[in-house]
Amino acid sequence: MKVTLNRIDDKYHFEAKGASGVPVHIDNKTSDVVKGSSPMELLLMGVGGCSAIDIIMILKKQKQEIESYEIEVEGDRKETKSAKPFKAIHTTIYLKGNIDEEKAKRAAALSFEKYCSVSITLEGNVDITYSVVLNNKKIV
Repeated sequence: MKVTLNRIDDKYHFEAKGASGVPVHIDNKTSDVVKGSSPMELLLMGVGGCSAIDIIMILKKQKQEIESYEIEVEGDRKETKSAKPFKAIHTTIYLKGNIDEEKAKRAAALSFEKYCSVSITLEGNVDITYSVVLNNKKIV
């Protein structure tokens, strides 16, 4: 896998592209006018996107009817001498639809424990947790 980043201005704005060719804008959040997500925001988006794709794929294979899927990913950072890495990431998954509760729980567990390459890459360095809210009821 390979991505490229090209600097857009004389500050911190970059356009990144992977194999898909779809541009993603990256910027420093301290810029006067922010024109992209910060690298740390992108990392959280990666955790959310990776698990979302897994969970939707698993539930579709089980013929579950997903009406809506939303996800919130929160990162808790720690101070070090020169950086602020994440020490914990919590993902809250909001599902609505005709979805069996046990299948929703199992899909989330499989994603975070077996399939999500982003979460598994961070394993050992970041405490990753999740909760699932199904039809406005917290089930995990």
